[in-house]
Amino acid sequence: MRLDFFPSRRLTIYLAKSFIVRIFAVLVMLVMVLQILDLLGTSGDILAAEGNGEAQLWTYVSLRVPQLIARFLPYSVLLATILTLATLNQNSEVIAMKASGLSAHQILAPLIMTATIVSGMSFVFNERIVTRASATLSAWEKADFGPVPPTSDVRSNVYMAEGDAILAARTAAGSGPSMVLSGVTWYRRDPNLMLTEQWRSDSAKWDGEGWVLEEPSRFNVGIATLDFPPDTVVGKGITPEEIAISSVNADAQDIFTLRQSIAALEAAGRRTDELKGRWWHKISGPLSAMLMPLLGAVAAFGLARSGQLFIRAVIGMGLGFTYFVVDNAALAIGNFGGYPPFLAAWAPFFLFALIGELVLLRTEE
Repeated sequence: MRLDFFPSRRLTIYLAKSFIVRIFAVLVMLVMVLQILDLLGTSGDILAAEGNGEAQLWTYVSLRVPQLIARFLPYSVLLATILTLATLNQNSEVIAMKASGLSAHQILAPLIMTATIVSGMSFVFNERIVTRASATLSAWEKADFGPVPPTSDVRSNVYMAEGDAILAARTAAGSGPSMVLSGVTWYRRDPNLMLTEQWRSDSAKWDGEGWVLEEPSRFNVGIATLDFPPDTVVGKGITPEEIAISSVNADAQDIFTLRQSIAALEAAGRRTDELKGRWWHKISGPLSAMLMPLLGAVAAFGLARSGQLFIRAVIGMGLGFTYFVVDNAALAIGNFGGYPPFLAAWAPFFLFALIGELVLLRTEE
């Protein structure tokens, strides 16, 4: 019995090279097609903003492409697995490798190794690039594709209550005392929660005591009048720290920042199960690419001339796409508290790893 996990060095390089070329070829094809379709649906909103033109369209593409790469890289690995293994099977290369004494696991080892490296690259890419692009794009969308926010540390749709009053802002940029709110509305209500005044301002800054509304307008509901008072301080009980933890976008924060946000929310007594699930999924998500060679392995074996190669390829695709469906479903159930966060993020990974290994052992080993 051979205990070598990999085949020969030359064969390992050959299989890995064929696999990695197909991964990036499929990824480029998917991203180009999906980006064109996405841009067709969004270009009207981008160009509707005053002053926007071709440069803003390219800005949108530069922010959207990293998201598409992160989302569809595992799909690309799955499709590349099917293409690589089906081609090897059709050309009888798998038969030659098995006739030389290689096991199914040894044939798949170079592909799994390559997919593992791709998973590591995907994790780094997500943490360093995708999070920043997601933060900027989210804030830009909330600003109706107006001027691109100068910082990626932007929170959207801020909504905080102080007693009977409410502070709402379209975005909050920065952190700590340097935080700046834009598109601010301050609602004053009476003890019966009936609206009495509505203050509006393009921006507000924290001065240590409250939020200073710059050049505000005030609408008095009772007498239906509009006036323009001087800069006014409101929301004295709403600190930048409270705003910072009021809206956490897991996709826009790297794994370390998200851990700090979760700790801050827990200290404030907030529910964090959803964010914890997303934190674990930042690790399990990129690792899903490592599963694809195992799930698509069914396309590698069996005689091509038996007429079942297409059926085997469909089965491999079915296993892979079923994993993505189950993964999204488990994460959604975990968000509602049905699963513990760790189980919601990792259960599909381990389940389909066992399923793929069982199919491989039952059919080929």
